[in-house]
Amino acid sequence: MAKRDYYEVLGVDRNASANDIKKAYRKLAIQYHPDRQHEKSEAEKKEAEEKFKEAAEAYSVLSDADKKARYDQFGHEGLGGAGNGFGGAGMDMNDIFSMFGDIFGGRGGFGGFGGFGGGGSAGARKFRGSDQRVKVKLNLQEISTGVTKKFKLKKYVTCTHCGGSGAEGGATETCPDCKGTGRVIRTQQSFFGMMRTEVDCPRCSGQGKIIKDKCKHCGGDGVVLGEEVVEVQIPAGVMDGMQLSMRGKGNAGKMNGVSGDLLILVEEEKHPTLVRDENDLIYSLLLDIPTAALGGFAEIPTIDGKAKVTIDPGTQPGKVLRLRGKGLPTLNGYGKGDIVVNISVYIPETLSKDEKKEIENFRNSDNFRPSESIKEKIFRRFKNFFD
Repeated sequence: MAKRDYYEVLGVDRNASANDIKKAYRKLAIQYHPDRQHEKSEAEKKEAEEKFKEAAEAYSVLSDADKKARYDQFGHEGLGGAGNGFGGAGMDMNDIFSMFGDIFGGRGGFGGFGGFGGGGSAGARKFRGSDQRVKVKLNLQEISTGVTKKFKLKKYVTCTHCGGSGAEGGATETCPDCKGTGRVIRTQQSFFGMMRTEVDCPRCSGQGKIIKDKCKHCGGDGVVLGEEVVEVQIPAGVMDGMQLSMRGKGNAGKMNGVSGDLLILVEEEKHPTLVRDENDLIYSLLLDIPTAALGGFAEIPTIDGKAKVTIDPGTQPGKVLRLRGKGLPTLNGYGKGDIVVNISVYIPETLSKDEKKEIENFRNSDNFRPSESIKEKIFRRFKNFFD
């Protein structure tokens, strides 16, 4: 099933401000929050869960300036083309509340989010691992068809000895100060009187759990340096400088936290004869005088071979031919660009005596003098070049 437009999901237009986007998401998050679904049927709860996640996915993109810019230009493929979008199987309710705690007024906001089967503590803090960045060089053939690339990444991975808990044997205890919520109420005297604020529990650092015996392998962090081979599906039609993202393939978060993303920066290798102009490919064809005057055939390089084109008699420099559909595909898969052939005619720089004599014989021929219509056509082409 195709993903809905993120602006449509949040019910805002494309010129909406960051504040309007946040308000729209908060409204949907409250509407479909699990704590408001207790009296609903199982089918209705499932539908609310999907809409809740869909809204979170849309907000995760439109609230991030870089992701929003890529989405506005390339659509969904500009973000999830590497194989994983925000809303994949790896995203659960804990992740959403951890990432958007400010939307819900502190972690959880409504006092819990087990209603969709997510389980766990509403307030317990989750660490997010940092993103990993890699560069991938692609030639035009790979860009034309799409390609799968493998990367061997050195990064933080979940400690297998403790299962990511940071505790020896995986055993942890509920923090007695915050009762597992990860949050405590702090009362302070201020100019306005006694102020009560909710803060991360200092005893457990917002985790809601206490580790008595730290894991000997990871030192209590739940992550260790390791390696992972990641397979990335690059979609057809990507462009130089474009950044793809693969959610959850960055560094693992401490103590079973949220993993960062893998960001893939596309670099396009130069082709020896073709120059890219968005989805079109430009080729400069240099004809000799006999072929330009008498007509003939010429071979044009394409991405996957060569194409034969007919040269009409009397072809002028500056004429443009188009090989329809021989260019690159659009990123979203709708059609292909063309190969644009710009024709030039080679004038010999040196001539033999016999060659000069032959050409002298044509000097006074009317056929070797440009007509007024030809002059006008060349002038218009020259003028349009600067318009």
